[in-house]
Amino acid sequence: EVQLQASGGGLVQAGGSLRLSCAASGFTFDGYAIGWFRQVPGKPREGVSSMRSSDGSTYYADSVKGRFTISTDNAKNTVYLQMNSLKPEDTAVYYCAAGTIPSDSDYLWVPLNGDEYRYWGRGTQVTVSS
Repeated sequence: EVQLQASGGGLVQAGGSLRLSCAASGFTFDGYAIGWFRQVPGKPREGVSSMRSSDGSTYYADSVKGRFTISTDNAKNTVYLQMNSLKPEDTAVYYCAAGTIPSDSDYLWVPLNGDEYRYWGRGTQVTVSS
């Protein structure tokens, strides 16, 4: 059974840092993309960052570029999201997700589109105070 468990959220002051972890079980990252998404009540889900395991390509939303870094520890089957220089607008519930990337060369894979991800973990709350 595929499971994802996000952790590491909390309350931090603006300018501070947090590192989120996403522990995966029931599968390995080979052939998968792992993504981080966030959602604020009443607003659409937003893709934050993702990594394609096949070549290590990483993707970031413009709003977090230069501040957030996604990484993996394959030995621990864990994905991390290092979040620096946090802003109040980063406040949200953060989710990790995993999905396979179709091998069809004609398929346009959109790395920060949540519909591309089949497996989702429970979220972890991040609150940034001003």
